[in-house]
Amino acid sequence: MVNQTEAKLSPGLYLVATPIGTARDITLRALDLFSAADVIAAEDTRSLRKLLDIHGIPLEGRPLVAYHDHSNSSVRERLLKDIVAGKSVVYASEAGTPMVADPGYDLVRDAIAAAVPLVSAPGPSAVITALTVSGLPTDRFFFAGFLPNSSGKRKTALRDVARVPGTLAFYESPKRVAAMLRDAAEVLGPARRAVVCRELTKKFEEVLRGTLEELAQVCAERSLKGEIVVLVDRGDLPSVNEADLDSSLRDVLRDKSVRDAADEVAGKLGLKRRQVYQRALQLAHKDAGDQGD
Repeated sequence: MVNQTEAKLSPGLYLVATPIGTARDITLRALDLFSAADVIAAEDTRSLRKLLDIHGIPLEGRPLVAYHDHSNSSVRERLLKDIVAGKSVVYASEAGTPMVADPGYDLVRDAIAAAVPLVSAPGPSAVITALTVSGLPTDRFFFAGFLPNSSGKRKTALRDVARVPGTLAFYESPKRVAAMLRDAAEVLGPARRAVVCRELTKKFEEVLRGTLEELAQVCAERSLKGEIVVLVDRGDLPSVNEADLDSSLRDVLRDKSVRDAADEVAGKLGLKRRQVYQRALQLAHKDAGDQGD
């Protein structure tokens, strides 16, 4: 049960992340905001009402407004008028973070244009959760949301991100995931590593790892259900973090020139020589400066 004696919120629009599965993943701050807001808006009012019931937060006569991709401008205008009138408005996605493949962009854009206070209360996000359990590089990633439904347009979209130097992240329907993986194997390469995360934080959570070709076959043979995140390893850049690169370069720089050290380490780690050479120069200058001190 949440304490209902929180101080009144300042007027503004509060974007609140909600659990993607397990209800207890909600943050304490989110509970405080839901308890104290003058107006609550939600992508799905039924699911939010259930979440509030689970955590013992009554509406007590406060408005619960539906706002989603199909809402017209009048709903946004109403919410902004409430804020201008001195009220606090909390907006929540059905699950996850507003605007991350969820509604909210137009509402936020209009709020900024109206110069009303805008506050984010961060929390659960399916793409971040999937990255943490994937085992793929997380130092750089590109979130592409949902790919097009048709195979032709999907392949075009995949070609556009094929050489992004980071892990690729997609949301996908269980009905299309096998076809999406098949197209990805064709465009990105059948041996490229990938991870399929299903029903994250829920009872039947599952993480499948393999190559795109292997996962395409596995998913074609199964009838998957639930929310799915697909992660694909970066393309032409090996999974080498900066600390490992620096360590390898320093070991070789003890006995070799910058040029020779870059050649050796680039070949050993499978990195582009120019990238390694530039880093070797930086380390050589830095180490020389440290010795001078």
